[in-house]
Amino acid sequence: MVNATRTKIGMAALGVVLLMMIVPCVWAQAGSDRFRQLTKEELNKDQQRAAAEIMKQSSSSIAGPWNIMLRSPEMADRLAKLLDYIRHKTSLPLRLNEMAIMITACQVSSQYMWFAHYRFSKEAGLSEAIMADLAHGKHPRNMRPDESIVYDFSEELHRTHFVSDATFKNAKTILGEQQVVDLIAVNGAYTLIGMLLNTAEVMPNDGSRPLPTLSNR
Repeated sequence: MVNATRTKIGMAALGVVLLMMIVPCVWAQAGSDRFRQLTKEELNKDQQRAAAEIMKQSSSSIAGPWNIMLRSPEMADRLAKLLDYIRHKTSLPLRLNEMAIMITACQVSSQYMWFAHYRFSKEAGLSEAIMADLAHGKHPRNMRPDESIVYDFSEELHRTHFVSDATFKNAKTILGEQQVVDLIAVNGAYTLIGMLLNTAEVMPNDGSRPLPTLSNR
């Protein structure tokens, strides 16, 4: 079932990538006042090599975080390879992986990250009710056991930068060691993405602000 879901979402993502190579992205903000949008024609050789790696997985062409990352092409190339594992080859079920990304989007207050991954999360099977609670800073109701431990682990890691013995034991029991490590990785990697997006002040280009402003965020 998990492999079938990965294949379905992977094929959908591939279709979006091919479309992005033909037409401009319609939902990603094209650059920002701080980092103007690069065009493919102006990329140097190092940036072109990094962009080729990015285009294997991007749903926003070289817009969004990629536009910022390309200022440091070797970093962009290496980070793109890491994100390829985290997004498409992780040991975590996609539903849990996307849940961790959405939790991170809330923790770093990244409007763009939330906007970009909302559709992916729905396709992976994460309920809209859980996402609504996350967006409003609430403890989600009616979570499955594996969702509950992903929430507890990720929230604790973001909030305190540590994980208690009890939370770690529960995570190891429910997820296993490899999935625990991959859960740490997705939280950490998307914290970096959030910092890039927030520093560049990248927002959804439709003007939406899907994450409410909360005093506890």
